[in-house]
Amino acid sequence: MSEPLVETVDLRVHYPIRRGFLLERTIGSVKAVDGVSIRIRRGETLGLVGESGSGKTTLGRAIMQLARPTSGRILFDGRDVTGVSGPALREFRRRVQLVFQDPFASLNPRMTAGNIVAEPIRIFRLRPTAADIRDRVRELFELVGLDARFTDRYPHEFSGGQQQRIGIARALACEPELIVCDEAVSALDVSVQAQVLNLLQDLQDRLGLTYLFIAHGLNVVRHVSDEVAVMYLGRIVETGERRALFRNPQHPYTQALLSAVPQPDPVAERARRSVVLRGEVPSPANPPAGCRFHTRCPLAIAACSAAEPPMVRSGGTRAACIRAGEPVLSEDTEGEDTPVRMSL
Repeated sequence: MSEPLVETVDLRVHYPIRRGFLLERTIGSVKAVDGVSIRIRRGETLGLVGESGSGKTTLGRAIMQLARPTSGRILFDGRDVTGVSGPALREFRRRVQLVFQDPFASLNPRMTAGNIVAEPIRIFRLRPTAADIRDRVRELFELVGLDARFTDRYPHEFSGGQQQRIGIARALACEPELIVCDEAVSALDVSVQAQVLNLLQDLQDRLGLTYLFIAHGLNVVRHVSDEVAVMYLGRIVETGERRALFRNPQHPYTQALLSAVPQPDPVAERARRSVVLRGEVPSPANPPAGCRFHTRCPLAIAACSAAEPPMVRSGGTRAACIRAGEPVLSEDTEGEDTPVRMSL
């Protein structure tokens, strides 16, 4: 097994809640990320899933140094990069790039696609001459499946899938080692999602890239990830190898998420039982005591609210649950593992 390229150790990102005429009083904090420890091995993909507001994007932004951690550590390639600044931050950001959720909003409408991709090459001085930069841009366009003749077009002249390919080409222009994909395919049609996901996998195989893939859709994560981490209200509740987690989820929250995934077989879809979680996600400014999921958990007992459960290994994964492994449903609903590559 390869060494981790990225590692977070008890990472916390809290945003202060201020009140008063000049917002001078701090009355609390929003615990967006609250004690998260993850590892992403070089050349692999970690899929990060959870409901809206669980802290997935904040965790990705903290790893990229776009959101400053309140406490904890971020290790990159064996070095502590928590709170780096100056030239060290500039070099770190060359090695870590981001692909955004909304492809059109992430592209400057006043710049041509070629200039958008060329900009990071100029900023980091990765090519010595203008001719070399143009050649590199054309090479990147072809690498992501775009016609090199389109470099003079503007973003609005491309489809959504093509715009996302431009965003991927821009990320690759820096020759990064880690790419954070923040809901990178959620704004695209299903068939286009498959094309972009297959492209990301091909690029990983060719260039040895490492991905943090943030997504809502478990089907998407299932196809691209080596490891999966499930996040709820600022904390990781279950993590493990993809096949183990999908075949035998141990945490009730993971089981509920998997039960909500539609089945392509109509007979299986009618026969299965879904887990309907009661209540709403609690506020990250005032999370419940003990297990944060106990207010919505079908298996909750009195001990769940007494103390925060530790991460324990059970059934091939690690889950933060004192009742890990007890099924919420009476029958298996997650189905067989599916092929890694998505079909168009």
